[in-house]
Amino acid sequence: MEPTGTLSERAKEFISLRNPLQRGSNCKVALVSPDDVHAIWESVVPLLEPSQHDQSEFSISDFFELITEGEMHLWVAIEGKEIIACMISQFHTVPQKRVLRIIFISGEGMDRWIENFPMVENFALVNGCTFLEVWGRKAWIKILKAWDWDCKYHIITKDLTSRMH
Repeated sequence: MEPTGTLSERAKEFISLRNPLQRGSNCKVALVSPDDVHAIWESVVPLLEPSQHDQSEFSISDFFELITEGEMHLWVAIEGKEIIACMISQFHTVPQKRVLRIIFISGEGMDRWIENFPMVENFALVNGCTFLEVWGRKAWIKILKAWDWDCKYHIITKDLTSRMH
């Protein structure tokens, strides 16, 4: 069954009173509405800076634009009044499946917020996804194995920019 409504409408419904903030042992995790990103962006930018390496697919301004347009999703882990971690996800649809792809995760206190991954799974299911994917370093294989994730394939890249004229 295809989800109904716009992504923004579905996200707002997901984070409505029917689906309050998920609380970990010491922190809360929330999906940020595209309309609310402006209010917290300055606190998120330092967490995004590790994504800006030589082979980055997205700049920080790319993330901002795609999140505020509803093409990507911003998740935050909050402890007290501080954002301690963030995650960016995006839907990816291919002929045989719809995937919620986690593009980026950064921050501290993973042991306090990772237990909220079922909230991300529920968001994926509500939006018609049958799979979750993580774009990340090899260390994520070991971390996520404890949460019933499997490594299905590796992405191997080669930088061709030095050969461009």
